[in-house]
Amino acid sequence: MLLAISAAWLGFKALRNLSRKQALTRRREELIGKYGQEVAEEILAGKVWQGMSEPQLLDSWGSPVEVGREVIRNKVKETWKYGQTGKNRFLNRVYLENGIVIGWKN
Repeated sequence: MLLAISAAWLGFKALRNLSRKQALTRRREELIGKYGQEVAEEILAGKVWQGMSEPQLLDSWGSPVEVGREVIRNKVKETWKYGQTGKNRFLNRVYLENGIVIGWKN
């Protein structure tokens, strides 16, 4: 009985790991199709860079906890905040201007 439970558990873990690998492969292929190999690898590594587009940032870091927005004439400046640690305290802030990353603060 114990042997059967152990075998079932190992089988479950193997299937779960396979499912994760398949999901990562699908995501990699999706990102390569959207952005090309080089950019896709940077996104999968969780990187942020100047000139990165808003959709690329979403694919790399996901949705921010909070967004601050300021409109000045023909510019839209946003601060995307990630990793909230307290009231108005965040681990990371990414600054965008008209949907393009112009800087960040860790």
